[in-house]
Amino acid sequence: MKSKIALLGLLAALSFQTFAQKSPINPITKPYFKMVRPEFKGDLAYETVAFVEQYWRVAGNTGFNNSVDWIVKELEKSGYVAEENATAENRLTYRIETREMDRPTWEPVYSSLKIVGEDNFLLSSETNRNMIYMNSSSTPEEGIIGEVVYVDSQDELNEEDLQGKIIFSDVLGYRHLQSFVKKGGALGILTYDMPPYLQPEKNITSIQFRGLRHDPENPTWAFALSFEAKEKLKTALKKGQVQVEVKAKTKIYDSEELTVVANVKGSELPLESLVFSAHIQEPGANDNATGVGTQLEMAKITADLMKQGKLDLKRTLTFLWGDEIISTRRYIEEEDKRDPEINWGISLDMVGENTEVTGGTFLIEKMPDPSAIWTRGEDKHSEWGGRPLTVEDMKPHYLNDFILTNFEAQGEYADWIVKTNPFEGGSDHTPFLRADIPGLLLWHFTDQFYHTDNDRLDKVSQKTMVNVGTAALASAYTLLNGDIKTGEKLADLLLAKATQRLQVEAILSKKAIENGEDAAEQKLILSTWKDWYMDSLESIKDISTTPNKELENSISLAKKKLEGIYQTILLSL
Repeated sequence: MKSKIALLGLLAALSFQTFAQKSPINPITKPYFKMVRPEFKGDLAYETVAFVEQYWRVAGNTGFNNSVDWIVKELEKSGYVAEENATAENRLTYRIETREMDRPTWEPVYSSLKIVGEDNFLLSSETNRNMIYMNSSSTPEEGIIGEVVYVDSQDELNEEDLQGKIIFSDVLGYRHLQSFVKKGGALGILTYDMPPYLQPEKNITSIQFRGLRHDPENPTWAFALSFEAKEKLKTALKKGQVQVEVKAKTKIYDSEELTVVANVKGSELPLESLVFSAHIQEPGANDNATGVGTQLEMAKITADLMKQGKLDLKRTLTFLWGDEIISTRRYIEEEDKRDPEINWGISLDMVGENTEVTGGTFLIEKMPDPSAIWTRGEDKHSEWGGRPLTVEDMKPHYLNDFILTNFEAQGEYADWIVKTNPFEGGSDHTPFLRADIPGLLLWHFTDQFYHTDNDRLDKVSQKTMVNVGTAALASAYTLLNGDIKTGEKLADLLLAKATQRLQVEAILSKKAIENGEDAAEQKLILSTWKDWYMDSLESIKDISTTPNKELENSISLAKKKLEGIYQTILLSL
């Protein structure tokens, strides 16, 4: 029994080693890597991050719209023409989509918090711009002074006289407290809530941004505290009554939501497309000014290569910048506003971390595969986390292994770590998947500065953006120019990857059975993986616009080989 486990382990190790040295898809992707690598310097990406991260971007506000202006200016410099001015000969075009918003936008101007009687601020937006809750209203210009009341339970909250006081809690969330501003006459709210992965006792000045419900009839404000500010305030409260001076200046106004769509029109199959999407909103640098900047340099390089005559794309390449999930979902749903169908979608979100500073690693969040049902072995969820999926949630497709293989190639080239995580959701890849469009996420986690006001330019790596953008473009060009030969190589790739996966899962299942776990469940895991890869092989047919016997034969042969490998491995259990 143990000799069989050892043999499977040796086979898996040899398979991974051989595969790392030479992937079946490498001959097709290699020319695109050689084309892109000399061009991708990361300068525009980094300059864009430096510009965008100055602002707390909310759809419709000044920072968001200034970011849109920056994107458009750079697109025009690269040769993209506004659609209304374009002719049939212009393959590089862009448009700005404008929509009314169903609620006003918001932007912070200034905020501060000071304990009365002390000289220094407890917090100031000059150092902690995330201290003020999004959608907070302004205080009077001179500020307000109120007694702080600490509450740590709902019962205590119900019993306290809050009229004219400021509620503070590091136990109850804002939603528990907001009604007491409206009904109880409280002046405002102070909260503390920092998840452990942000290491608040180490990063004592970090504040993770928060938001409240905009209620024009009952304007209010709330501040989030850093660990340092929370501890200072609690220490002061232990000594007796504490009053604080609060100042907040914000702008809340009607606006329009902007989305930028840039297209590189395909020369042969312009009605098929791959879409890259990067959201603009959020207050951070890595989240997601890096996605905005990396994607912008990707658009520039594509234009440059085409103008130099080095690149032609058969299918259409689209770059989308907008409000997270909302803009991508709308682009998918509003078919009358776009010509091409969407074959693939890829989200760039937090793609520039300097991991020596932020921690974590670059991740490819896969389309739903069985690792999101049975997460074991090398498969691990990020600290973002995800719910267990079911077999019915699976999205079999070649995109997972294709993208991973290309990013691993860039990782080997640049000495850069690339990992994956099972599907979790929460970014611009989810609208693609909900529309049954193959889609995945390029990102980083865990970032100890995620969503905090310490997510600034000094946490960004230009080199990381180069690596992500290079592998993303080489992958996109391969798919956009994909043909029967590409499909055949994809079949070889998936067969190799399926073999690796089944070997590894067999080792894990054999060990699980020896430890007393249900053998039927372990066989179900193997069969689910086999079925997932069988269906993924079938998905390769979408690389051809019409049925092709040669490609179908390659897929059928790979499936036949996979079934044989599966049956052999199953016997080892």
